[in-house]
Formats: sequence, C-alpha cells, structure tokens
Amino acid sequence: MRDFQLPGRSSVFASNGMCATSHPLAAKVAIQILEAGGNAVDAAIAAGVLLGICEPQMTGIGGDCFVLLNPGPGKETVGLNGSGRSPAGLNAEALREQGLDNIPVRGVETITIPGAVDAFCRLSMDWGRLGLKACLAPAIHYADAGVPVASRTAFDWVGLTDALNGTARSDFLFDGRAPRPGQIFRSPKQAEALRRIAMEGRAGFYEGEVAEDLVASLRALGGSHTLDDFAENTCDYTTPISGSYKSVDLVEHPPNGQGATAILMNNILAQFDVADMDPWGSERAHLEAEACKLAYDARNRFIADPSEVSQVDHMLSTATSDKLAALIDPKRAMHNPYKISEQVHKDTVYLTVVDKDLMSVSLIYSIFHGFGAGVSSDKFGIIFQNRGAGFTLEKGHPNEAGPGKRPMHTIIPGMLERAGEVIMPFGVMGGAYQPNGHARFVSNMVDFGLDPQSALDAPRSFADEGVLKVERGYSDLVRAQLTDLGHKVVVPDGPLGGGQAIRIDHEAGVLEGASDPRKDGCAIGY
Repeated sequence: MRDFQLPGRSSVFASNGMCATSHPLAAKVAIQILEAGGNAVDAAIAAGVLLGICEPQMTGIGGDCFVLLNPGPGKETVGLNGSGRSPAGLNAEALREQGLDNIPVRGVETITIPGAVDAFCRLSMDWGRLGLKACLAPAIHYADAGVPVASRTAFDWVGLTDALNGTARSDFLFDGRAPRPGQIFRSPKQAEALRRIAMEGRAGFYEGEVAEDLVASLRALGGSHTLDDFAENTCDYTTPISGSYKSVDLVEHPPNGQGATAILMNNILAQFDVADMDPWGSERAHLEAEACKLAYDARNRFIADPSEVSQVDHMLSTATSDKLAALIDPKRAMHNPYKISEQVHKDTVYLTVVDKDLMSVSLIYSIFHGFGAGVSSDKFGIIFQNRGAGFTLEKGHPNEAGPGKRPMHTIIPGMLERAGEVIMPFGVMGGAYQPNGHARFVSNMVDFGLDPQSALDAPRSFADEGVLKVERGYSDLVRAQLTDLGHKVVVPDGPLGGGQAIRIDHEAGVLEGASDPRKDGCAIGY
C-alpha cells in the first residue's frame, strides 16, 4: 500500500466494468457505453476514436492500431492487426537513387495507408453490441463542440508547432500557436469524416469522398498513393505470441509489432536475480539498459511485415536469451550491441477496457511521431501518420521499404495471463520505449510486488540511441553510478511514456484499474 502522506494515486476498484485511458473524457465515455449496454469492444472503440480529438498530437483516424481481445473466462485471446500498408508505388531503390539513407520522418514518402478505421469497423461488426453509429457518436459530438486541452496534451503540443505544415497549421494551431491548457480545441472537419464512417462503415473512409480527399491531398504532396491503395487495405486477425516471466505469461501481438522484443527482454532479465536488487538502484537500471540494447538489436534485425519475418521463434527462444544474457557485463556498459551480439543472431494513445462479463480489450492506437507526418488532408482535416519511417532502406533487409508492405511498428498492446486466464490487459506508451516499458512494468509487479498503479508510477530509465535516459524520479547518486559504469546519462525533456492497466481478481470478482500520472488520464469503474 502506498504512503498516503506522499503524492500519488490510488488504484481504482469496481465490479461491473472498468476503463483506463490517457484522457478523463475518453474514460468517462467508455463507462457510459458500458452502462448503456455496450461491451468492452464498444467502449474501446468509443474511447479510442475520441482520443483522436482529445489528444490529436498522439492519434487519430489517419493512424494505425493493434488490439488484443479476450472474449471472457475460458476463451482464447485473439489479436487484430490494424496497421496499414505502404502504397503500391513505394520504391526503395528510387529513394536510394535520390540519395536517401533513411525514410524521411516527415516527408510524404513516410505516409502509409491508415489501418485503424478498418480495424474499428471489423471489431464492431464481429464483437460489438451497439453498432458503429453509437460508438462514434461521442467523438462526433466532441469534434464539433470541442474539448478543453489537457495539461500533458498542451505540453506536447507546444513542442510540435514546427512539425505542422500546410493546412495542418490552420487545423491544429491557434493563430500559429499551440493551445494553452483549458483552451477549446474543435475539429468540425473530422466530425464530418466520422459521420460518413458511422453511416457507411469502412466504405465511408476507404472509398468515396473521404478517400478522395486523402488521396488528392497526398498526390498534391508528391505521393504515389491511389484510391486502390485505400480500397484494398484491410486489417487481419492474428495469433498472439507469449513468453513466461516467472509466475506470469506475457502475451504480445506478433510482428509487424515489436511485442517479441518485450518477451525477449524479459527472458534476458529472467537470467538474473532482479528481485534481490534495489528496485530504484543503479544495478537494476544498468542491467535493464543492457538487456534493452540486446533485445532492441534483435528487433532491428528481424521485425518486419509478417510475410517477411522468419526469426520470431529465434527471438522467443530461451536459448537466444541465455546467450544474450551472457554478454552482459555487470560492471560496464556496452556501446555497440550489434557487434557484440552478432554471433548470437547469425541465423539470421493506449487504452484498456474490461466489462462485466470479463471481456478484455487491450488497444493501442497511434499516428507515430507527434502529429504524424505533420500534414493533414485538405477537406476533412485528417492528420496523416508517418509509419513509413519504421521501414529501412537497407537493401535486402526484411524490413526494407517496398510496395504494399507493413513497416516494423512500435505500438504494442499487452496482456498478462496466469494458467491460461487473463489477469491483466495493459499497455505502456512512448514509441520505442514500449517493449522496455512492458518489461519494467511486469518486473515491478512480479519481482517487487507492486500493485498496478504503483508499478506505473515508479521511475523509469531507457537506453535509447546511445544515451541512457533517466527520469528525475531517480537520485543523483544513481545517475552518477550509472555514469561511472560507462553510460551517457541524460534527464529526458519529458516523461518516458505513459501506461494503463486493469487487474482482474477472478476470485473476488473485482477489477483494479490504474492510469499513469505521466498522462492526463484516469481509470474509471462502475
């Protein structure tokens, strides 16, 4: 139990249903959907689409999603890949001939076809109760009426004004400036697009007037995108992957998501006595950083479009994790994991809802970088994602950019199971941080006995692009010790990610919700 004399959050308990999102309005709408007779899928769709209005810098209908869904006790968890593909005209060789070594982060070359809308339509049809019109009604209302900008959202927005170009500047800025906390943001243009989806389903987005606006806007930017690219883009059901970490099983979405990275990282950490370490000391932070470097190196080698991936079993193998764990020096940071682990690899906006029937939804939904590609469609004001930045231009790589392919994706929903039963849908946001975030969240609970809220509250560190980002929740002593171990330590400009979780106590019949204070959101139950 937390110390009530110190700042913090308590877990939220309820017995009929629970939602945890990164914005209070989305959580409230999800509960209203449950109270109106909808199930967890209906509530997740309603909350998710609304988050595109509440947090437009993070997500929107121009983006992608991944879903893990468990229908209830005794049922198997299924996955849904709602990530879009590249246009048929994308050509890596042509980009290399232009002198590019990487896909531009904000260029039209990085814009892939949005996959989330098709996934929401499929979920509603296959699993929902209320229908798409009822699920989209809240987002349509708030897109028209407006939403007061929350504090974390405003913090992000300020740093992204220069990323917006063209019509996106008038769609998402106020006289050229980011909104202040409490200022009302409206998107009536997106409300019109949502009305078409509500009435016509996927055809209201991937065909007709909305698709024509999207394609015309992209072609004007020099894109190769066509109406056929939109009409042919579909989501796919998948079989989740999993790995055990001591007393629990971590369930992840298979590639092109990076969930296998989280499982590999946990498998590496399992080779050490993490539970005997100081949870907020330098020894654990160093070990986690080294495991992260090795697991992410494997990710960068192998994760790609599902049709191109052949090494998932290698990533999940305990033989692989054993060999990688042996490469970790407890007294010194590694600086080139690609070279160190070469011989081992020679074979080549999150939300969760649980309803009264214990249907569990773990859903993550994103436009990738802040405001995606930084451009929006002319008529409907839909921000385009920049997921193509997840491709590589390395010739022959499984994740090489190409026509009709899904790039390696950073967003990953998670679930924990025990003895075949779901005990917690959860997710940790934050781009590349997510596998590390999953591993740390699981370790916080399993190794140190923290409840879900405390596990999310706890300080974080992340080895990323040659530096070790260490949140201010760590002491100066720990930062100094990590520096002595050879890490280049920095305090990040913003927090490392965010997260949501709902623990299911099957014996007591109670749900325990948790929401990360690094975001604006909350957990609400009834």
